[in-house]
Amino acid sequence: MTATLDARVVVAGESTSRVALSPAAIVLLQQLWAQHGPLMFHQSGGCCDGSSPMCYPAGEFLTGDADVLLGVFDLPAVSPERGSLGELEFWMSAEQFGYWRHTRLLVDVVDGRGSGFSVEAPEGKRFLIRSTLMS
Repeated sequence: MTATLDARVVVAGESTSRVALSPAAIVLLQQLWAQHGPLMFHQSGGCCDGSSPMCYPAGEFLTGDADVLLGVFDLPAVSPERGSLGELEFWMSAEQFGYWRHTRLLVDVVDGRGSGFSVEAPEGKRFLIRSTLMS
């Protein structure tokens, strides 16, 4: 697998996906989905690991009016003939989105443990954001 996976566009008035998954993120998410079931991301923008995307079992992090849904991924199954594992939402706090409004986000994976409650921590990996300016 060499291509990134773009999320479906869900931000009102936009026509281009603003968030994508790297190939390494897709593989790790497939593994985590098998262990934990459906997943979601939230990026709060707080200090320390709060500025990293945190991955939770779907519904375990409650979102509300202070959050923005940036995109929804159709996470592919490990075997392409099986289609999609399901939908994975990417949320960001509205305050953080104000700072990142002009960026395209790529969720990637690196070795190492974050100090948060993200489900990848026991795997010795952590998700991070690589950003580029949107045109």
